[in-house]
Amino acid sequence: MKKLTLLLSAVLLLVLLPVRAMAVDIPITSRAAILMEKETGEILYAQNEHEKLEPASVTKVMTMLLTMEAIDAGKLHYDDIVTVSANAAAMGGSQVYLKEGEQMTVEDMLKAVCVASGNDACVALAEHISGVTELFVEQMNNRAKELGMNDTHFVNCNGLTAEGHLTSAYDIAIMSRELLLHHDDIHRFSTIWMDSIRGGEFQLANTNKLIRFYDGATGLKTGFTSTAGYCISATAERDGMELIAVIMKGETADSRNTDAKALLNYGFSTYALVNVTPDESFAPVPVALGTADTVQPQLAEQGSHLLLPKNQVGDLQQSVVVAESLTAPVEKGQKLGELTVTDGANALVTIPITAAEAVPRLTWSEMYVHLLRNAFLAK
Repeated sequence: MKKLTLLLSAVLLLVLLPVRAMAVDIPITSRAAILMEKETGEILYAQNEHEKLEPASVTKVMTMLLTMEAIDAGKLHYDDIVTVSANAAAMGGSQVYLKEGEQMTVEDMLKAVCVASGNDACVALAEHISGVTELFVEQMNNRAKELGMNDTHFVNCNGLTAEGHLTSAYDIAIMSRELLLHHDDIHRFSTIWMDSIRGGEFQLANTNKLIRFYDGATGLKTGFTSTAGYCISATAERDGMELIAVIMKGETADSRNTDAKALLNYGFSTYALVNVTPDESFAPVPVALGTADTVQPQLAEQGSHLLLPKNQVGDLQQSVVVAESLTAPVEKGQKLGELTVTDGANALVTIPITAAEAVPRLTWSEMYVHLLRNAFLAK
């Protein structure tokens, strides 16, 4: 039985391995590229994805991630006031021309970063969150390590050219996925085409032209310096599937966007995301010697999405195996069975079915009372 389980696991692993670059020919002209599906993290295309390159302002995806994490943790609020330092006001490159001592809400600062790629707003946010940019950059690198971004070393928070400031297309996809997967509110900013700050006095236009010209575009961040070339983490959603296309070291803005669109077009035309849900509700499972008579099975949250070639989606079938009965104690999350999705012949994914709640075992005194009650009811 153990050998059979190992064999099935190996088959499933082969079925679910991400499609690599050599599996499809997409005419990408930029140096490095990757296409990732957000929910599953599966890689659909890759080219030089681990090569360490300068990311330019795509760096700001990590700044956006740390900002959103602070907001969602309650450590930062959209209406908090940020006071601009001399250091922030002195930033060159893309900027919203902040002045020393100027005050602006976190929301407007984040808008300036996401839409206009403001280097000055980026530094002002970093200083407000961590006190000094050096500490914020340390937090960026720590977060990168936590996410497994092994090709990455940040030197600043905005992507201005600096020696040793490097990452890869793969790592950019990883941090972009983390931002989109857990902080959906970022779409409020990344999808803005035109807006303003300073009470309407200063107009913003998104540096990501795909927001206006690509169907379903949701963001995320562009970048350019003379040494980094043209970079982008381009995200788009159609039919409930969000894709992340990362391009690094493109020759021109147009070629970068063309490459990103080619990746996104390939993903949307070839794949579909299936949300795996049971065809029928699970019946409660009887529990012996427990404080409750039954426990409710549920589908484990992780693994409930399945990425498939579109030509397989219409032939999916389900089989469910759940324990007929249990003996307490039952732990919350304890495996009770499996739901297997097949295409009729091959198993595509097997998802655990688990206990929705814990059922402790009856104590001796509780068991005695339980027996007396049952004896009384039987009379």
